[in-house]
Parts: sequence; structure tokens; C-alpha cells
Amino acid sequence: MTCTACRQAHAYRSILAANPAAFRRCARTASLALRLRHAPAGPDVASAGSRSLLQRRFYEHLCCVLGLTCVIGEHISFSFAADPPTVRLDDATFIGVPNGLTNKFLGIPFAKPPVGDLRFRLPVANAPYSGTHNATQFGYSCAQQGSAPVVLPPVFDNLTSVIAGLEGNLDMSPVSEDCLTVNVWTPANLTKGTKLPVAVWIYGGGFEGGSSSTSDASALVNRSIELGEPIVYVSLNYRLNAFGFLASKEVKAAGLGNIGLHDQRQALRWVQKYISAFNGDPSKVTIWGQSAGASSVSLQLLTNGGDTEGLFRGAFMESGYPWPVGDITGGQPYYEVLVNETGCRGKADTLQCLREAPCDTLMKAVNDTPSSNSYQSLNLAWMPRADGVFLPSNPQELIAKGSVASVPFVAGEVDDEGTGFSLSSLNVTTNDEFRSYIQQVWFPKASAHELDELLALYPQNYTAGSPFDTGDLNAVTPEYKRIAAFQGDMVFQAPRRFLLDHRAEKQKVWGYLSKRFKSIFAFGSVHGTDLIFIYFAGDLGDYLINFVNHLDPNVGTNVGPNVTAWPQYNTRSREVLTLLDGTPNITVTNDSYRAEPIAYLTELSLKYPL
Repeated sequence: MTCTACRQAHAYRSILAANPAAFRRCARTASLALRLRHAPAGPDVASAGSRSLLQRRFYEHLCCVLGLTCVIGEHISFSFAADPPTVRLDDATFIGVPNGLTNKFLGIPFAKPPVGDLRFRLPVANAPYSGTHNATQFGYSCAQQGSAPVVLPPVFDNLTSVIAGLEGNLDMSPVSEDCLTVNVWTPANLTKGTKLPVAVWIYGGGFEGGSSSTSDASALVNRSIELGEPIVYVSLNYRLNAFGFLASKEVKAAGLGNIGLHDQRQALRWVQKYISAFNGDPSKVTIWGQSAGASSVSLQLLTNGGDTEGLFRGAFMESGYPWPVGDITGGQPYYEVLVNETGCRGKADTLQCLREAPCDTLMKAVNDTPSSNSYQSLNLAWMPRADGVFLPSNPQELIAKGSVASVPFVAGEVDDEGTGFSLSSLNVTTNDEFRSYIQQVWFPKASAHELDELLALYPQNYTAGSPFDTGDLNAVTPEYKRIAAFQGDMVFQAPRRFLLDHRAEKQKVWGYLSKRFKSIFAFGSVHGTDLIFIYFAGDLGDYLINFVNHLDPNVGTNVGPNVTAWPQYNTRSREVLTLLDGTPNITVTNDSYRAEPIAYLTELSLKYPL
């Protein structure tokens, strides 16, 4: 193997990850890699018995990551000999877990449990802590929306689990409504009074699922120590689906929209109050997320007229930006599903009735609403909407008006954002069906002329679809690559470019595009694959560490005669750092791809928000 991770494997033997699940992760991920290695090639492989150079490099890289994970796991028992770390918060002592070069404190509540009458209410700060508490296990994950799995052709059998495996490196903790907790990783053996920059992670999951418990920051924090740029890592939970993003006229009247975003804001206030006890610097906080987590980060930039309240000084966003959403009353049909299925129809106060409904009954109703696995895919039932409070209006309108926090930020994407989300529409196989899909799901108010123009910009042509730059390969169905191109641009690329175009001349911003893992059949550079280069101590993680420390990714190991500099984004050159398979694995390209269709999508979404 030739990848950097393998060449550096010996150096990572100093990384001690005290996590009982590490061996299971290693075995599970190894199994996923083996499945991928022997996955059916599909109709697009040039010749039987051979694989492309990109595929070989993908397998090599994944095996390198596996090797790193197992190397970390080798030393698990070694760390249990250390005395457990403790931290003092108010009048309480929290007992954490020694984790080799780091200490971790898990499952610390940052708000009162949102149960009983606090269901569907804004988060309420805790009373001061007291007593002694074990912070040795993750807290509960928030309620997850379930859905029937997408039925896929046999060619996908060995691939979807691989993609799921890339999106988290731990098992999810059990689920409960009582889920508002934070977790902290901090370097061990720090001198008293040391204050380190802080990275606050917000997970993704389409606002319908996800948990802070699925991400282990050990390798990332250890890498920051190795670079001489140590950071403190914080992850948080926030309410999801209807519990966090209930939407209706009743919710709007009560001023209770976007509760999940308020949860995040409350967790950031907790960081300001308590992170010093973990050797974190509250004045040097960067908020960071991927997918719905990155979209959350972007909305934290927009709220409150762009006033950060001193909660953060920078932002790092991976594949998630302000979606073109409309008024919160647009969620009324889904609210009515809950009202009907919980027996609240006809009640004088349906919102209060939903608070009092049994959790199991309410969850069954939530699961009967569309998810990202449904035909409407990323036009989600439960998502942030303009509520007049957290989001006074359409996020794009807020950006255009300048309601954006003036802090440095990084905005990145992978090349094939839409592929994984287009599996639920494989039944769309003709041009007429594609047109109907666009009209029914995305733009029901668009004119026939507008639909004609949009379809012309996303043609029925395999070579123009996603995975991009793969010619006529990966055409699982006649319309699959077309839908994947449309969805990726509609939900990810167009909102990202809109944000960059409006802010590049007003504050320091950087953009990136990952084209790695192009060889994955049908998925290509799929949503979530850039995370592997952060949580497993990869090059993107180095950029993140530098940004958290200096508000600039171009320092330390990322500067020098043999290193590609990451140019600041501007509207003249539109340069973005581009991550590639092979050699060189990093270059700089122009963010000008699909300019006309992306611009038209932006125009339509401003006119017809979701």
C-alpha cells in the first residue's frame, strides 16, 4: 500500500483510544471493506477481471484507514491503568475516561430534559450542577425517524452498507426524549490555566436522525497534539424530526419553530460557560458540521441578524448550507398527520395535546410521514423553516439582506452529493416521469416554460449526470444520473455557491470540493465521504485543526514549497481546494462547473421556496 495513512501508521501507534467499541468497529469496517472489494462490478466496468486505477486506490485507502483504526484499537487496554480524569462544574464533580493522550467526558446534560410539558418547547438551561456524576458513557440519542428501507437492485447489495459505515465510527447510543447532552475530548496532562481553541461538532442526518454518539474524536484530537496545534472537541445532541422541527400555524403562533436549532444555540451557551474547565478557550470557538449539521452551522450564522452573541468566531461547513425553505406553515400537512394519529383531532389546543401524547404513539405518527428514503427524498417533512423568530424569513433572503455573521468560514462539498439520495426515485425512468417528479416534489408552482428550461439544463444524457465525469457509466436507470445531478445541485451546490457569492467580498471564506472515491459504483464521490479525511486524521482534518487554531487553513503542515496553498475564495477567480484520488491528491480548481443550471436553480428556489 502506498497511501499516506499507511506510511504514517507507525507514528499513530502513540494514539491511545480508550474505547471498548473500537475492536467491534475495526471488525465491522473490515467486513465492509471486504464486501466492497468483492462487490459486483455492474454493467459499467470496462472488462471482466480488471478494475480501474481509481478503484484500486480506493481499496488501498480504505484498507489504510482500517489499519489505522486497528492500530488505535491495539492500545485500548493500556489506557485503563490511568486514574480517571475529573472536572469541576459549579458544585459538581464529573468523572471522565482516560483516553491515552486525551481525556473524554461524555453525556453531560446542557439543558433540562425536554420531556413532559417541556416537549415541543425551547430548551431550558440546567440549574447549577451539584454532586458527583459519571461522564463515562454517551447520553441518550434523540428520537430518530424511522422509515421503510429503499428496495434496491441487487447490484447495490454490497455497497450501501459501506456508505453507512463511512458516516460514523461508533454505534449509536440508545434513544430517548431525554437527550440534550454534550461530550468533550481534551488533551490530557495540560498545565493549569491552558486555554485551547475549541471545535464544536454538529452531526448530520437530514434533521430526522443522527447522534453525537456515532463520532469518536480521539484520532482528530491526537492529530492536533501531534501537529503542535492542540484543540478541544465538543459534540452536542439536538432534537430531530417532529420533536425538533415541528411546523404549522399553531407552532408559529406559539413562537416554537426550529427547536432543534435552539437546542444547538443553548449548547453553545453551555460551551461559553463551562469549556474553560476543560482547558478550552471560550473566545476561540469554531462551529463545524456535516450535512444537516453543516446546514445547522450556516443557520447559526444567519440568525439574530448575524449577531453571534460571542458564541463562536469561525465556521466549518461540509455539505450543508441554508436551504431555500419557505414559511413554517408549509409543514402543516405533516402536523395534521400527527394530530390525526395521536387522537388530538378536535382538541382545543392540539399542540398541548401532542405534548401529552405517549411517546410511542407520537413516534409511530412521525414514522408515517415522509423521510429522506421516500419518493420526495430531500424535500424533507421535518426541516428548518422560516418561523419569524430564529429565521425571520427565507434563508436566501436573509443572506441577500446581509443577515450573516461576519466570521471566517470554510464551505465545502463532495462532487456527487445527490447520488445517495436518489435511490428512492429509481422508479423514475422516463423523461415524462422526471418532469412529473420535479413538478410534484420540488416546483409545483413553476410554469410549463420554467420546467421546460430546467429540464433542458439537466438533460436526459448519461454523460451529464452524477456521478460526474464518468461518461455513460453508473447509469443504474435511465434517469438515475439525471436525478442525482439535479438533487445534488438543488440542495447542496446551489445554496453553497449562493452563500459564497454573497459573502466572499465581505469576510474571509474558503471553499473545497472533494472528488475522492470516484470509483464507488453508482455513488461516486458520495455525500459523507469527506468525513473520513477528518475523523481518521487525514489531510482535511489537518486543515480543520489549523482553521480552528488560526481561522486560516494555510498554516503548519499545510504551508511550504511542496504543499498546495488553499486560496481564499473570491467572485473573480472562484478558486477552491480540490481533493483527488491518486497523485497529486490535492489541487486547485475553479468553482464554475454547471454555472448555468445552478444559477437557474437558485432563481427558481428564490421564487418558489420549499
